[in-house]
Amino acid sequence: MAQLPDGDEAPRDGALPASSLDARRPLSLYIHVPFCRVRCGYCDFNTYTPAELGDLSPDTYLGAAMRELDLARRILGPRRIDTVFFGGGTPTMLPAEALTGLLRRAGELFEVSHDAETTTEANPETVTPQYFDDLRSGGFTRISLGLQSVVPHVLQVLERVHTPRRGLDAARWASEAGFEHVSLDLIYGTPGESRDDWAASLEAVSSAPVDHVSAYSLIVEDGTRLAAQVRRGEIGMPDDDDLADKYVMADEALTALGLANYEVSNWARPGGACRHNVAYWQGADWWGIGPGAHSHIGGVRFWNRKHPRSYAAALAAGDSPALAREVLDHEQRRVERVLLELRVDSGLPLDVLTATELARVAEPVARGLAVVDGDRLRLTRAGRLLADGVTRDLLD
Repeated sequence: MAQLPDGDEAPRDGALPASSLDARRPLSLYIHVPFCRVRCGYCDFNTYTPAELGDLSPDTYLGAAMRELDLARRILGPRRIDTVFFGGGTPTMLPAEALTGLLRRAGELFEVSHDAETTTEANPETVTPQYFDDLRSGGFTRISLGLQSVVPHVLQVLERVHTPRRGLDAARWASEAGFEHVSLDLIYGTPGESRDDWAASLEAVSSAPVDHVSAYSLIVEDGTRLAAQVRRGEIGMPDDDDLADKYVMADEALTALGLANYEVSNWARPGGACRHNVAYWQGADWWGIGPGAHSHIGGVRFWNRKHPRSYAAALAAGDSPALAREVLDHEQRRVERVLLELRVDSGLPLDVLTATELARVAEPVARGLAVVDGDRLRLTRAGRLLADGVTRDLLD
């Protein structure tokens, strides 16, 4: 499981520097639900199975999350919420009324935009048509389903418990419940996945009522069961050429379906981009609710205690659950803009770059990795394949 970064100790009351607070800036909320039925072999997210949590109940988590919402309101004051995103873990392991209750509480504490985007991630095995009906009537506007693959042996390697068609059925149920925005998450580059396997998953998307697809290359994270299998030589990972070919396959297939690439790993129909994730990429303000959740408010980044038990205990004692934080200086915020904005289709304003960085722009352009479009630098498809390298070579 991923470790939290280092940082300065956060104040017990959660207070933020006055310079970071600006009530005019809209706010996004991320609500982390740490529960999963089983831990997939590739996953290093901050999640826990019932056996790992013992007697720590979902009600204890929900009470703590409500307290943190109250804390956020005390610290930030009145703010307008534009997006809310429930992630995990598996938010849909909780009853629909638990999720809608948290959403309702957020609306009592903050002003929610009339067109706010409210999303939950969902595991196909934990939802039903009635569940989606309840979410929709409770104020949710967007569903993000973890499909990953429709090929049985690929799902087996990933240790996903849902059947190949379940994710597609769930997308249909969400659409029938009135969700205009339905997203599917796919993973490519699983050991043993052939080009035909990946093509089958991409083809399955064409039959689903979705307006957004995320496609991520499988990353083997230290400390996971998959990493141990690779280290022991039980599973071989695909090479970079295989991953590049599958990315191109995804871009071609999804573009043909009318979904445009708007961030390196994300495609959407017009109006279907995930506004919550766009807020991250634009360096907006967001508050992360839940164990291990990260926040960013006006250049101050902070993160909560990782384990649900210590997270809940801090809030029960009247303290902030924040463990540590860092205050970003101007240069750090500038570098983050380069790292994030170069990944999106609108590109990076050239005036964000230093004089020496501007002098390096000609190289990725000459290599066909980027184009200068007016006053912005944008990656090409070839550049998206090498986005991290392009950014690294560009920065001072």
